[in-house]
Amino acid sequence: MLILGIESSCDETAAALVRDGRTVLSSVIATSVAEHAVYGGVVPEIASRRHTESIVQVTRQAFQEAGLTPREVDAVAVTSAPGLIGALLVGVNFAKAAAYGLGVPLIPVHHVRGHIAANYIAHPNLVPPFLCLCVSGGTTALVDVKTYTQMEVLGATRDDSVGECFDKVARVLDLGYPGGPPLDRIGRTGNDKAYPFPRAHVQNSDLDLSFSGLKTAVINLAHNARQKGEPLSIPDLAASFSAAVSDSLVPRSMAALSLTGYDKLAVAGGVAANSRIRADLSAACQDRGISLFLPPLSLCGDNAAMIGCQGYYEYQAGKRGDLSLNAFATMDISRG
Repeated sequence: MLILGIESSCDETAAALVRDGRTVLSSVIATSVAEHAVYGGVVPEIASRRHTESIVQVTRQAFQEAGLTPREVDAVAVTSAPGLIGALLVGVNFAKAAAYGLGVPLIPVHHVRGHIAANYIAHPNLVPPFLCLCVSGGTTALVDVKTYTQMEVLGATRDDSVGECFDKVARVLDLGYPGGPPLDRIGRTGNDKAYPFPRAHVQNSDLDLSFSGLKTAVINLAHNARQKGEPLSIPDLAASFSAAVSDSLVPRSMAALSLTGYDKLAVAGGVAANSRIRADLSAACQDRGISLFLPPLSLCGDNAAMIGCQGYYEYQAGKRGDLSLNAFATMDISRG
């Protein structure tokens, strides 16, 4: 089954052609990140305009790279939630028109379910059930992936997502946007014990997380040092911050594995590219005999291949959209 995947939830406009949920024939991404970097974060209006300008071209390029024609497509899958509403609407309306024009089914896909599905592309041997740590710009959650389409959130952040925390810390340190890559790169040379940042615990909810206190602690430290003219080691701060994030994510992932009894852990989302988190998860899983599935860096960020992949399993489960399909800024993954 050949599926055209469309993704436009944030600042990447993407199209891909995926066969049978596992084989990526082409994947094209156009990003507007350079324009957003000027403002230190995503500007929704700019993102929507760039999606409108790019979506036809990236789709054409996807067909060209795959050596296929639109008439060979069996279905169109599109991210319908969650994300920036204006950005989502561009992709949803394009996908509705494409599906209608081609006379094929339309499949709405939950964005985070798509990130989880990126692991199916990278690891053909991965099948549910398993636990997935979802860490991105908008989501931080531990998800029980019971089947390809039945999922339950076991724990999640009560405030900031990990990705948002990385971006805001990078902004206060003048490292640019997005914040994850420069913090990761600079932190590799730093002392992760130089700054004793807090590790939050949510009372009576062992699997939930909180990052607003950590973010505030880093920002206050940086501001106070600058106001007093005191030296501030950016590598040490970046390393200490990444260690604090990892110390929140890894133990809860292990606790969730114990709760479910699973011996498989997958990681999904843009923050899955962070080298400290990847290393600490690898060590923890090795100690416990857990199989760890990490997507390659090329599949950590937003892309349409993951949407085409998850779209295949949603189609198999009977999920369909029609011309009334709308976009939603928020949606629980269990409803996706």
